[in-house]
Amino acid sequence: MTASSLQFLLKFLYPACNSISSFHFNPIIGINNDIISTEESLSQFINSQHSVKKISFKNGFSLMNSLKNSNCSNTLKIIKFYNIDFKNIINLKEVFEQLNVLESIHMIYCRFLNSNFIQQIISISKPFKLTSLFMAEELSTDLLESFSLLLQKSGEYLENIDLIPLNDENSRRQSSELIERYCTKIKFMIINNRNSNIHLALDLIKNVGQNIRYLDISLITNDGKHSSILLLNLGQILPSKLEYLSLTLSICTSDLEVFLKNSKNTFIEKLVIQNEMREKSDDILPYIKEYVMKERRIRYLAILSYYKSENSGNNELFSLKNEVNEFKLYNIQVKTYWDLNISINDFINEMY
Repeated sequence: MTASSLQFLLKFLYPACNSISSFHFNPIIGINNDIISTEESLSQFINSQHSVKKISFKNGFSLMNSLKNSNCSNTLKIIKFYNIDFKNIINLKEVFEQLNVLESIHMIYCRFLNSNFIQQIISISKPFKLTSLFMAEELSTDLLESFSLLLQKSGEYLENIDLIPLNDENSRRQSSELIERYCTKIKFMIINNRNSNIHLALDLIKNVGQNIRYLDISLITNDGKHSSILLLNLGQILPSKLEYLSLTLSICTSDLEVFLKNSKNTFIEKLVIQNEMREKSDDILPYIKEYVMKERRIRYLAILSYYKSENSGNNELFSLKNEVNEFKLYNIQVKTYWDLNISINDFINEMY
């Protein structure tokens, strides 16, 4: 769809549709060449609505001006930004001061969250209810102070977050301490190679972990060292119940056994395991059966292994029908990896 076609569609819709409750703007192609006209058309469309409760912008510019002086100032409760470029945003304060009933703000892998942008947030007189923050770019060390001010203002609202990617060890430690200090309601946390000192990540899980319900950990290294450290230390610090635990690791079975023993007091609704061990290794399934299946500690299970053994034609547990049926005897449903795997975009859309 071209920019002109999009503008035509918006102009066609707004006289006829004035009771839309959710609006999702996701241009298939860039609209850089005609952003002003597109923003004007979008503003007219949004201003024609009288009951918009949710708005999301995806892939490109935030088109923040479309929310200025709109009829949704007393209806809009949720706003989501996906993969948005905030580089030239200068009217954040003006827009958000007008939104009177906003309940949650979500920023998922957006760019140019710099000191100027953060300062605009801090200057807003109302609470800035930032509920989700996932960083697309590594945060430079000189932005750590601005990040601290952001968490002071919005940390009490943050429920979904990844550990902030930083380029030096001291800054990583400081950012973890800031999250621990100001973010007490974290429910969904992502930990991966971008942001890990694994010991800092474990400390953070331990200190805020009783609220965590969704934990997604992906640590892929050639030597499997981080995976080993994680498995040896994670089980004993998990909360008593998790809705979702996803582990993408290079798994050594002896480490896995330690994890499963140490996590015996945790019930997991959905357990997703992707074994990235690239050399032939012992089968992890007997350990899952012994410590998880027989103790009925999960409700749904998916296992995907990078390494294919000679006896398996597929690397998914779901493809092994006899195994699937055995798990059924314990009221555990085996699913495909992609059925159970949760993307953060899907999670935010479903929950908010």
